[in-house]
Amino acid sequence: MPSPRTVADFDHRRFVVGLSRGIAGALLFALPMFLTMEMWELGFYIDRARLCLLLTVNVPLLIVLARRIGFERTSSWREAVRDAAIAYFLGILASTAILVAIGVLRLGQAATEIVGTVALQAVPASIGALLGRSQLGQHQDDKDEEGSPPDTSYAGELFMMAVGALFLGLNVAPTEEMILLSYKMTPWHAIAVILASIALMHGFVYALSFSGGHGLEEGTPGWHAFVRFTVPGYLVAFLVSVYCLWTFHRFDDVDLVEAAITAGVLGFPSGIGAASARLIL
Repeated sequence: MPSPRTVADFDHRRFVVGLSRGIAGALLFALPMFLTMEMWELGFYIDRARLCLLLTVNVPLLIVLARRIGFERTSSWREAVRDAAIAYFLGILASTAILVAIGVLRLGQAATEIVGTVALQAVPASIGALLGRSQLGQHQDDKDEEGSPPDTSYAGELFMMAVGALFLGLNVAPTEEMILLSYKMTPWHAIAVILASIALMHGFVYALSFSGGHGLEEGTPGWHAFVRFTVPGYLVAFLVSVYCLWTFHRFDDVDLVEAAITAGVLGFPSGIGAASARLIL
């Protein structure tokens, strides 16, 4: 068990580098949402209770994520809370800067519209700020200086899959295409999409042997990975899709069949995000 860290042990250079990567990650991962018209409009009319719930859910998500990939290797939950708060701040900062730069936010707008728009965009931006550490080289630095990254438990695997599903699902859930596809597709189309999502998730992590994938131990039957990871992973991604669509009012005034089809469609990118998260985080 590592000994408690002191102020003298704090590496300020690596922390600043982590902040820089966090800002870059916020811009890199959230830029598509900054430039999406539906996200601007949602900030104006999204139900404030649903927005508050999304912001509340994002806090523990960031804390747990920061415990694994903070701006500077964390050794306690207190440091994880610190990194989560910084990520949220960076998300708000990046969201405000980009939305002002592209003219979405202007002087004279109602404060509720500005706060709603920035708060909504800050969610994916804050996640991107933390993901920037793993994608922009920090993991290798940690590995070189402190050994291999900590192992991930089964619950941790599912959590990271949920993060990946949420992050990618947030990018497309607000778009009008989700509603349009629910009208154009039949239940058979939705079933085909669901099966394709599950097959791609399984192949993405196991069959294709991507770097970071989870190989099976010798003698383990092939169906074990499918039952233990792929199916639960898709269920996680599907539930995340349902939550995103509900948050963004995509289930308002639609029947159950259309809602299920829409969730199945969003489950495709969410499932890919879930599978990708297990490879890159």
